[in-house]
Amino acid sequence: MSSKNGHVMSRYDMSLAYPFIFFTLFSLQLSAQNEANRWELDQKSGIQWNLLDNPIYPHKDHMAMSGQKVDMILEWQIDSFGGFSAERVIRWPMLRTIPDDTHASLQRRINDDEIPLPIVNGETMHYLKATKVHIDGTLKVTSQWKEDIVLELNVFPSLHSPVVFDHYTLINNGSKDVKVVIPNWRKQDQTAADKGTWGSYLIDEFLIGEGAFLLGPGDQLKYSLVRAARKEKDAPYFGYPSAELLARQHFIQESSQELVLSTPDEALNRLFRFSKIRAAESIFSTRGGLMHGPGGYNKYLAAIWANDQAEYVNPFFPFLGNVAGNESALNSFRHFARYINPEYKPIPSSIIAEGRSYWNGAGDRGDMAMIAYGAARFALASGNQEWSKELWPLIEWCLEYNDRKKRPNGIIASDTDELEGRFPAGDANLSTSCLYYDALLSAAYLAKELGVEENQIKKYRLQAIALRKAINQHFEAEVEGYATYQYYEGNDVLRSWICIPLTVGIYDQVEGTIAALFSSRLWTQSGLLTKAGTTTVWDRSTLYALRGVMAAGAVNQGMEKLIAFSQNRLLGEHVPYVIEAYPEYNQSHLSAESGLYCRIFTEGVFGIRPTGLNSFECTPQLPENWEEMSLENIHAFGRTWSLMVKRLEQDIEVSLTDTSGKILYKKSMAKGATHQVSLE
Repeated sequence: MSSKNGHVMSRYDMSLAYPFIFFTLFSLQLSAQNEANRWELDQKSGIQWNLLDNPIYPHKDHMAMSGQKVDMILEWQIDSFGGFSAERVIRWPMLRTIPDDTHASLQRRINDDEIPLPIVNGETMHYLKATKVHIDGTLKVTSQWKEDIVLELNVFPSLHSPVVFDHYTLINNGSKDVKVVIPNWRKQDQTAADKGTWGSYLIDEFLIGEGAFLLGPGDQLKYSLVRAARKEKDAPYFGYPSAELLARQHFIQESSQELVLSTPDEALNRLFRFSKIRAAESIFSTRGGLMHGPGGYNKYLAAIWANDQAEYVNPFFPFLGNVAGNESALNSFRHFARYINPEYKPIPSSIIAEGRSYWNGAGDRGDMAMIAYGAARFALASGNQEWSKELWPLIEWCLEYNDRKKRPNGIIASDTDELEGRFPAGDANLSTSCLYYDALLSAAYLAKELGVEENQIKKYRLQAIALRKAINQHFEAEVEGYATYQYYEGNDVLRSWICIPLTVGIYDQVEGTIAALFSSRLWTQSGLLTKAGTTTVWDRSTLYALRGVMAAGAVNQGMEKLIAFSQNRLLGEHVPYVIEAYPEYNQSHLSAESGLYCRIFTEGVFGIRPTGLNSFECTPQLPENWEEMSLENIHAFGRTWSLMVKRLEQDIEVSLTDTSGKILYKKSMAKGATHQVSLE
């Protein structure tokens, strides 16, 4: 392979300083024709590109996929002649490299240059032409060779082994027998012993299913290319790729059957489904237990963060009911709790290297507010008394830490925010204070469930009241002509994180804030600019904003933006998940952001706010042109249940049923009214 400047790259490139060198960064304003014509929803649950109907190529893209012991970014392209090719950026998070830091996963960039092609009737199968690309938790490419031979390729990671697969099905659609030879091929590379914490690692590549075959009309032949890595003394991979594919498909189906979103807009339903898959797949089996990892080009693997895990995705997992997700969330809080100390020195921003070290390079980013916010919401939504008791000391400690960071004007100081100095945040920012405010409210609810003394509960509630007043007094400001918030003292340029008060129930500046968010200064076809006047997009703030706008009741205005954003992410030029950032790290499909997408619906559109281990507020926001919407098989607050929202003339009906169809709650109220629901 050659780089853009003509220098030859090795087949294995370990540096990957700037990823996917052959992928062209697209403009924030994408081609409307490409968006409309390339991808479409299939008839079941995925998306597809039919190249026979829409030969819009060349085209390049990349897609993240993970299993418990391997992570992959599949960089694929269709060339000018319709041929498919791919490179795989494969990372093995538990094969640690030296230095054993945040990014120390064994990593290889691998292409197919050396892989032998099948031989049909004595002729090598060169020049296949792709006819369809299909995505549904795997990437499947159908290609045609001559008139009668079809080759289907399915690329996916193993659920539990450090292996990725190219699984092929060769089909004879002709009327005559064909002779097929799958060559015997194997390759092994070995890393230097002084570069790995476990010594030398072996990277194995080999074909399974080699041999000579006679295919009659309509017959199929399956074979696979296996790529695996291991410690030098470990046994090699012995497995059955067809069974691995079935396991992957079962995981996808299982994720799809829980927390099912049904709305009149199928693109929303589909991206919600995809987001559940991406959020739940990126969980790694480490020496420190199950650890949800963001992924991405920067190798955020076998490690946790106070924002990505504690704040973004952990509060979502109880609703999905994914066992590994809940365990990874609980485990992440256990890791953070290890750093509680009597001196109230900050807990590190990130626990890395399978839980054996930490990173705190940006100082206090508001991490204790993030952890308290996420831990309290997770505990409440889980409905689990024992988990809540275990997490309570961590929550208490983080709340006390934040109280000690209170400035004389009542707001909470932090060194920076989750963007770690990429953009100015002052010495006290809006995000940290808002997260701490919400954490105080959740802690008061949780404390009551745990039988904590009433004086402490009252203290948290009074602190929340005082903090909300301080937030309004300090951050409310006219910025670029909008009555909204300054993100930090002296901030005079609109920032995307002015949305965060809306996500914690602070609506005092709602009209000006929504107007600013959706103004041409911030809103683009690819979501919110982090700072007006730049080209930088971080999806996390867009996802927060859409959730907050919905929760604030501007559902019609917000839904228009949500649908456009969702169609862009699902059916645009870079699919099929929400991203981390543009241009940084080339729009990586970080997994925690997919959890944030789902929370637009659970917390924003359906308005679920935990108030106890078995209780919650529900303030549904049904768009004017929708008659109903539902979430089925919700796993939260100690049981499994479904939520239906229907329009009844001027009122909105909310009904809850259990798995047997028994009605747990049913009531109609005016639009925008809050339902107090108990599942005891």
